[in-house]
Amino acid sequence: MSKNNYTIVVIEDDPLVNQTVKGILSSKYSKVVTFTDANQALDELHMISPDLILLDIFLGHANGLDILEQLRKQGYSMPVIIMTAFSDIKMAVRAMRLGAEDFIVKPLDLEQLEVSVERALKNFDLRRQVDILSEQLKKDQPSEILGSSEAMLKAIEMAKIVARADDTTVLILGESGTGKELMARFIHENSPRAKGPFVTINCGAIPRELAENELFGYERGAFTGATEKVKQGKFEQAHHGTILLDEIAELSLELQVKLLRVLQERQYYRLGGSKEISVDVRVIASTNKDLEKLVEEGSFREDLYYRLNVARILLPPLRERGGDILKIATAFVNEFNLKFGKNIKGFSPEAVEAINNYHWKGNVRELRNVIERVVLLESNDLITKESLSFLKSTTTSVQIPGKQTIELAEGQHFLQISKSGAPMGNVVRDLIIQTLKITNGNQIKAAKILGISRAKLRYRIEQLGINITGKNIE
Repeated sequence: MSKNNYTIVVIEDDPLVNQTVKGILSSKYSKVVTFTDANQALDELHMISPDLILLDIFLGHANGLDILEQLRKQGYSMPVIIMTAFSDIKMAVRAMRLGAEDFIVKPLDLEQLEVSVERALKNFDLRRQVDILSEQLKKDQPSEILGSSEAMLKAIEMAKIVARADDTTVLILGESGTGKELMARFIHENSPRAKGPFVTINCGAIPRELAENELFGYERGAFTGATEKVKQGKFEQAHHGTILLDEIAELSLELQVKLLRVLQERQYYRLGGSKEISVDVRVIASTNKDLEKLVEEGSFREDLYYRLNVARILLPPLRERGGDILKIATAFVNEFNLKFGKNIKGFSPEAVEAINNYHWKGNVRELRNVIERVVLLESNDLITKESLSFLKSTTTSVQIPGKQTIELAEGQHFLQISKSGAPMGNVVRDLIIQTLKITNGNQIKAAKILGISRAKLRYRIEQLGINITGKNIE
């Protein structure tokens, strides 16, 4: 029979009771630690990270209720079940006020004990999920993954496969705003870990000097201001669940080493701690950066990259998702109709064309913000092209020799040569001249547009004899 991956601590001064309780619970739970001395338990508790504590009231010179009070003051939130040989109503009331989960009278009914422990752990998991969900609900996020484009369906299918393997590390790649966190949550909710917590940390949004504290927690005295005896990090909060390391490329090389060890051994030290903490989490990492390029540049560890890149999911940018744009926009209209008490029924044909032709640099996030603004301000029951007039055009007019003018969206290009062809040098020369004209001769901007270094651009300018000294670039 497989064991539930929980750690239980028993604090009881009677060795026989300790032995009996440990024997019963060890058959069902992966780790049961017993203490006969309350002070020793308090000193070592932060090294164990228990999911539940069984606490006797009378512990020699110590009082279990005083111990419980200390635990709560020190920030421990795990459920505590009180054990006592005396059925005292006042004592039970005080225990509950201090946050005890249950109250069991000795001699212990072992069947009742098992039921009480199982119920307490289940309730604690539910509370953790509610707390984390409440935090997530504060953020503006789409509520579901929408899309029928080939690229998106491929990503969703891959996510479903990955979700079934609850320990597989996942790397989600995509531009900013493509829904990487939403995809990570989708994997979590469709995995065996769905009942556990889903915790996110934006590695680029916290100062580097605080990143280790956030990830792994700390113990009292680790640094100035560390007054709590123990402070859980994101990994401990995600115990039995999933942690999303968003913007993973922003982690310092020093922290990358520590993260690699956690991925390999599922153990780590809190900042200022001396004992290893074991953790059971699935790690999902996401980034909009090219990690392979960062590895080549030496700013991202190669071994960590390969450890993260076990399963890779690439989210396409919105501009490459065709009909998905209208589908997602319509879903947002429905969402904001409810929020603002509106009854907008959809988009005019011109508005549909406008949103389909827009580049959407910010992807789904930008689309959501645009639709929120439009629904809030729109007084008609249909969104028109005029409703979207604040969107800046991302097209460029190009006159084809002897033909009509065409519009090129951002990232597009137009090339026309005769049937006999054209020398490559001439094509490259024309491309550089066009780019320099767009940037008014600014070589730094031109190099960025062309995706090459400034030194390489200068070399090409000299090689191809491009004149940029006068007003006309030729």
